[in-house]
Amino acid sequence: MIKFSSYPSLHTWCVLLLISLVAFACSETDKNSEKESQEGIDRFALVNRHNVVLEQPDTLASLSVGNGEFAYTVDVSGLQSFPEYYENGVSLGTQSQWGWHAFPNPDNYRWEEILRYDTSAIGQVISFPVQWKEGRKKKVTDYFRTSPHRLHLGIIGLEITKEDGSKVVVDDLQDVHQELDLWEGKITSEYSIEGEPVKVELYGHQEKDGISARIHSPLVASGRLKVKFRFPYGSGCHVCPGYDWTQEDKHESYLEVIKPSQVRISRTLDSTNYVTDVSWEGNGAFETDEKHTFLLNAQKGHETLEFTAVFSEEGENDIPDFESTAKSSEGGWEEFWQSGGAIDFSECTDERAHELERRVVLSQYLTKLNCAGSLPPQETGLTMNSWYGKFHMEMHWWHGAHFGLWNRIGLMEKSLPWYFNSLEKAKATAERQGYEGARWQKMTDPYGDESPSSVAPYLIWQQPHILYFVEQIYQARPEAATLEKYKELVFETAEFMASFAKDSKGDGKYHLIAPLIPAQELFPANATDDPPFELAYWHYGLTVALDWQQRLGMEENEKWREVLDNLAPLATKDSLYLPSSTHPRAYEDDFYLHDHPVVLGAYGILPKTEMIDTTIMKNTLEKILEIWNWETTWGWDYPMMAMNAARLNMPDTALDALFMGEEKNTYLPNGHNYQDKRLRIYLPGNGGLLTTVAMMAAGWEGAPDRPNPGFPDNGKWNVKWEGLREMP
Repeated sequence: MIKFSSYPSLHTWCVLLLISLVAFACSETDKNSEKESQEGIDRFALVNRHNVVLEQPDTLASLSVGNGEFAYTVDVSGLQSFPEYYENGVSLGTQSQWGWHAFPNPDNYRWEEILRYDTSAIGQVISFPVQWKEGRKKKVTDYFRTSPHRLHLGIIGLEITKEDGSKVVVDDLQDVHQELDLWEGKITSEYSIEGEPVKVELYGHQEKDGISARIHSPLVASGRLKVKFRFPYGSGCHVCPGYDWTQEDKHESYLEVIKPSQVRISRTLDSTNYVTDVSWEGNGAFETDEKHTFLLNAQKGHETLEFTAVFSEEGENDIPDFESTAKSSEGGWEEFWQSGGAIDFSECTDERAHELERRVVLSQYLTKLNCAGSLPPQETGLTMNSWYGKFHMEMHWWHGAHFGLWNRIGLMEKSLPWYFNSLEKAKATAERQGYEGARWQKMTDPYGDESPSSVAPYLIWQQPHILYFVEQIYQARPEAATLEKYKELVFETAEFMASFAKDSKGDGKYHLIAPLIPAQELFPANATDDPPFELAYWHYGLTVALDWQQRLGMEENEKWREVLDNLAPLATKDSLYLPSSTHPRAYEDDFYLHDHPVVLGAYGILPKTEMIDTTIMKNTLEKILEIWNWETTWGWDYPMMAMNAARLNMPDTALDALFMGEEKNTYLPNGHNYQDKRLRIYLPGNGGLLTTVAMMAAGWEGAPDRPNPGFPDNGKWNVKWEGLREMP
């Protein structure tokens, strides 16, 4: 086990001083591998030509505003007026990084009750929190899978009444025109009700977890258009909006008048408490309608209603008005678009170029809004719940690695405190299982607790992600402070990796042995050894850890070096890389031709090492393209294949992979990567696309020495870009 001294040696101090001096002297080259194109890009034009415009209701085209910590998703009305209509599409969420809820536990369910014990090939007994199907253990399983869950903070919509007194439904909206202005983070919604015009302008504040809206209509003046606030109970459903309207007696909503144009709604759901502060312009009235439901009316005779709603754990005293929120949004989003990288496909003549640019621009908006917060994102971000709102740490690379390549490393770094906060629990997991260091959780929550699953506890490919991230940070900021800040995470992560690899076959090689499940999750936990992507990632991760020791002037860890130098080779058969050394018939049995073809990630996601034979990898890619069951893949598989093809100098194949015509490679009008009827949005696909396109433009270590090395050199891909960083 690594021991950390409070007082570095004199040698260490000298090395750190040298690093700092070099970093200072090279401040102008601090961008490291960042490159720029010959000409500047008109970023305003680039972004604005992909503003989302809707002319009719579309349940898969909901639009969001937010800031990485908070998101608010609206329907075609401009607010959340028809949530039930959108439930089976991209549902209307109001979610934050801090908003979580757990059901009561009157039966004293204990997490330890769901541990199952497996025995490895070398006799090591290892416990895993798994899913049980019956009896008390099933109840314990269900409790810890659903609690805590991310909380829907509240629905804010419009209640509009027709002339006959009936309530307006979505089909009553006519002459619809809704637009998301990406440069300003503004949603403008215009339509008519029985001939009366309605206009709603919406912004999300960039420093506070709230929204402001301006509503203008004759219906406001006549009292037929009001703003309706509804507050639900928490929901334990798997993929859903995250609200429950059937449990109104299990939570409380207490209304308090702060001043004539400001109220506070204090919310209590079991052990969860939070506050919604609402302010408005003029002499409007805020009234209780039904339980947990409130209505905001404009001042009589006024056609315009402006209001702000801010959500927080303890309440906000300073509530910004509409103009302040607009200024915050416009400034924050312009700063985002003007910083970091940009890619312009407007001079490309390939018919796919405009669509690729649309996907890239919208993916930047969506990942900044959903994936750039203080916690690792869930796969559906802050838009709607999936897996109860919990996040999957093996997906963190797909959510975050692109920020480094787009020279926005700070947005990725915002989520890394979770690793520090969860470190002790990760170390406890390793110790319980008989390993050293820290074993990072897979399906988890803000508190670092591991959810029971038949798959998640056996996965290992999330383990090196933190090493990839901190190495990205170091390459951007090669400073002593970077090394000091993250060294504990690096060393504890590597310590587990070295202890997990076993010389189990008496061949002098270190193997990754069962029980484990690889990224291609269909392989059985107790019969799978040496998955190739994980082996290659172990090589990458241990290399990074040893580099960090060298940079810190420390003696090399002998165990890490021994494991690195003697990792088992990637298993092959018929000049193909196998997905596991224990499944030699994997390309002959249809059962194994499903899910992620993640063997390609060993040379795609990861750089070239001596473990990779490019001829065998090319054979493997071509075989997979020929025989795979593509309907079973996921959104990040297509970018992964493209990265693999690009590294193999097959740029046409890389582009074909990005545009493969499969359902799970669909990009909706709002830019979200669609998967299927169950999982309507999937942000790892968006993040993977951004990583891949940046790599194809700026290149990678060992790339061909030509512009845009990942794109075909056929005269059709005159890609302009700036501010990107080369991929390892």
